[in-house]
This record gives sequence, structure tokens and C-alpha cells, in this order.
Amino acid sequence: MSGVQKVVVAAGEGDQRLDRWLRRRFPQVTQGAVEKMCRKGDLRVDGGRVKASTRVEEGQEVRVPPLAQGQAPAAPRREKVAEADAEMIRSCVIYRDDHLLALNKPPGLASQGGSGQGDRHIDGMGDALRFDADEQPRLVHRLDRDTSGILVMARNRMTAAALSDAFRDRETRKIYWAAVAGVPHPRMGTVRYGLVKAGGAGSEKMRAIHPDEVGEVKGAKNATTDYAVLEALGGRAAWCALVPVTGRTHQLRAHMAELGHPIVGDGKYGGSGQENMGDGWGAQLGGEISRKLHLHARSLQLTHPITGARLHLTAPLPDHMVQTWAMLGWDAGDVPVDPFLDED
Repeated sequence: MSGVQKVVVAAGEGDQRLDRWLRRRFPQVTQGAVEKMCRKGDLRVDGGRVKASTRVEEGQEVRVPPLAQGQAPAAPRREKVAEADAEMIRSCVIYRDDHLLALNKPPGLASQGGSGQGDRHIDGMGDALRFDADEQPRLVHRLDRDTSGILVMARNRMTAAALSDAFRDRETRKIYWAAVAGVPHPRMGTVRYGLVKAGGAGSEKMRAIHPDEVGEVKGAKNATTDYAVLEALGGRAAWCALVPVTGRTHQLRAHMAELGHPIVGDGKYGGSGQENMGDGWGAQLGGEISRKLHLHARSLQLTHPITGARLHLTAPLPDHMVQTWAMLGWDAGDVPVDPFLDED
């Protein structure tokens, strides 16, 4: 076919999604176009059919069909990071060794680029996090833009592969802290509602599906969240610990909203109101409480993929949650590190 190009994945470009690799090489290509090329089989890796989410590795050959304007592939480029952003992202590092690093991601900063995420994101600031390494660190999991807390990055390909396996196989333990509207009952439990994308293409909102109906709804996936109430403010608000047993998009937000106790500040799942309508609370507490999302990846336990040591990482709360905790009289020193394990 005239205009077909065969592009080799260059050194330093491996272990990333095909769609992100292609859009960096061909900036004029839209996400929708990438997915269409994959469905039609026009975009291939080493001769085989692929999905947009397929990960490419160094040395693989990507067959690229004719593109708009006949643009040739751009040379692999090193992202230039503004000095203010470089200083900011380095200040977020809470752990670093020769193999991995961990950030306390601030709220409002996306983990990766993509639809609606803009150009400013952690993946695009990777060059500022090289420190003494020869290559940029790689994301091995992600947090939503408005969620703060621990985000781990691998500093080489071997570590990236091992960490990706650990997250996929649920060999890590993540505990989130959240302020929720109302007080869940019972005060400790498990949510097992399935989740399915709601709305049109590109929608990032999820709809909860009763566990008995997951198999009957196209695209629905099982999802499980453990929760525990750590402190309560009368019946109006609660500080909860949340453990995502599975890792679905917006899982914690959708599950808590389905319980009738949305995470404070979550306008997407809990609306913008404050009142209790009988079937659940609104997501805002009102007064001087911030309207930002009150969801924070507080701690992460994992086995170091190289040394075998057990790491227990903890991230301080962001400013708006610190202020809320102070106004509500909640103190981090008053609760167990892992309330699920401390229960009999």
C-alpha cells in the first residue's frame, strides 16, 4: 500500500502503550484514528494485530498506514520541562533508590496525557526525574487527575516490568483516605458492585451494576472495595479508609456514591449539593470546607522488585485535606495504619 511506513521503536521508547508511542511520533493523529486503525488491522506490530493499549518494546517494527498530510515520523524527542515544573515535581519525591521512586502526586495534576488531560502531566515531566539515571522513569500505575497521593515510577525497564506485574497481580496493598458525606453503615464493609462505562465515547464516568447483573451488562466488570470508617462527625461526614481490591476506573468514587456516601468534593458522582435526599448525600459539606476532591492515596506496601525488601510508603495529605481535617477535628495520629488488619 502506497504511503505505508515501517517504524522501529527506538531505544528509550519501549514499555509504553502503542497509542501514546504513535501520537508522540505523529502528533497530528487523534486517539480515535489510532483505535480505528487497530480495529481495521491497518496498524500492526511485528506483523501482528494489536490494540491501542498494546505495549511496544524497543526494536519492534510498527506498520503505520498512510496518515494525514503524509507526515513522516518525528524523531524521538526528549521532553523539555519548564524549570518551575521541574522544581515542583522533584519536591514531590518521597522515596528514591537506584531502581524506583515514589511521588506524592498533587491534586489537579494528571498522571499521563490523553483526552482532556492537556500537555502538563507527570509522564511529560519525566526528564526532571532522571536524577543520575540514563533514562526517564516509567509510570507503572496511575491516579486520577484530582486524586492525590502515592504514585510509583520505575527507573529502568526491568523494574518497570516487575512492578507492573506486582500491581496487575495485586501483590501491593494500597490504602486511600477519603472524607465522605454522611456515615456509612455498617462502619466496616465491602462493596461489590460491578462497573461499566456510562455515556458516549471517551466518557470517564462509570455506572454501578448490581453484582448479580454484571454478567448481563455488556462491558461491565466486577469491582470490589473494602471500606472502614475511622472517625465520624455526627451523622454528617466520615473519614474513611478505602482499599481497592480491584483497580477499575473511578472505582472508589463510584462505589462510595453507590452507597449513598459520595466522596466530599466529587461533583461527578455526588453532585454539587449538600442535602440528604433520602437515598444519599450530596458531595459538598458547605461552609469553609474545600470543594476539591477529598481522596488521597495515603499508603502503599509492596515488595521491592530488586532487593526483596518490604517497602511501606506513606504520603502526607494535600493542603485542602489538611485544612478539612483540622476543621473537623480529625488527627492522623488517632487511627491505625491499617484498620483492616488491626481488627479482630
